[in-house]
Amino acid sequence: MDKQDLRIVFMGTPEFAVESLRRLVEGGYNVVAVVTQPDKPVGRHQDTLQPSEVKQYALSQGLPVLQPDKMKDPAFIESLRSCHADLQVVVAFRMLPEVVWAMPVYGTFNVHAALLPQYRGAAPINWAVINGEKETGVTTFFLDHQIDTGRIILQKRFTIPDDADVEYVYDGLMHLGAAACLETIDLMLANDGPVPGIAQDAFLKAQSMDNAELKPAPKIFKDTCRICWKQPARNIYNFIRGLSPYPGAWCEISDGDRTTVLKIQKAALTGLKATDGPGGITTERNRLFVSTADEQLEILELQLSGKKRMNAKDFLNGNRNIENYHLR
Repeated sequence: MDKQDLRIVFMGTPEFAVESLRRLVEGGYNVVAVVTQPDKPVGRHQDTLQPSEVKQYALSQGLPVLQPDKMKDPAFIESLRSCHADLQVVVAFRMLPEVVWAMPVYGTFNVHAALLPQYRGAAPINWAVINGEKETGVTTFFLDHQIDTGRIILQKRFTIPDDADVEYVYDGLMHLGAAACLETIDLMLANDGPVPGIAQDAFLKAQSMDNAELKPAPKIFKDTCRICWKQPARNIYNFIRGLSPYPGAWCEISDGDRTTVLKIQKAALTGLKATDGPGGITTERNRLFVSTADEQLEILELQLSGKKRMNAKDFLNGNRNIENYHLR
């Protein structure tokens, strides 16, 4: 079977998934349908429906689009069966029931933005940067009953520079994931059927990592993003870049009478010993420093609630006597 004959159903929702779908379409692979989330209400009154990035691209290419509210809905299952897919490809989508992922003869594989079995979960890119990893990557694996636990097909590695934020890593893994997606399909075409893959426990053992601590990647919530200034500067630095530009690490800035939410979008390590308690602010020549548990962290870009993102110099010009304030 060649790529024009292999019938593929693609499943995904955000921008991250669009690159893989685009490569499939432009590469001449036979995408017979696209499954994505229902249109999302947006606007002040939630009265406007916004289609997903994947849907917008799919429609621009004339691809049929399915948008089930529930993955076990009988009407959706019947529509999916009618596609007669040989293979299903999942990139940044929701958990699938067995009746869906077991449907194609070639199986269903997922492109995950981490080196499984590390960083199973919804936010692997954020947590890799927050934890200060020097390397991450993408994994293609077959879906099974548990989240991100299926047999590994292949992996590609990606270096994380020390000053990279999550946007940089996201963009890099988006393109790397698309390459892994096509490579995985080509492996199946060369094999004239699904490749066996390797169980994740066996994969760890083969790399002499069977005793490795597995780090999770749970979903990010607002409370997750709050900065604790009582940590070492390095931890806070990684935390900030692991949430920048979105959703953004935040704290409260207060002078004792007024308290406002402040997002920190970019910071720098200084190696300078802390001069105040954690969260204490000092300034020097239009530069803004905050004390942590061990060192001063320089704040380079920040955003007050309801304001635009700005650099530290502009922030200081508009906020006099900032040293009377405290971050908490």
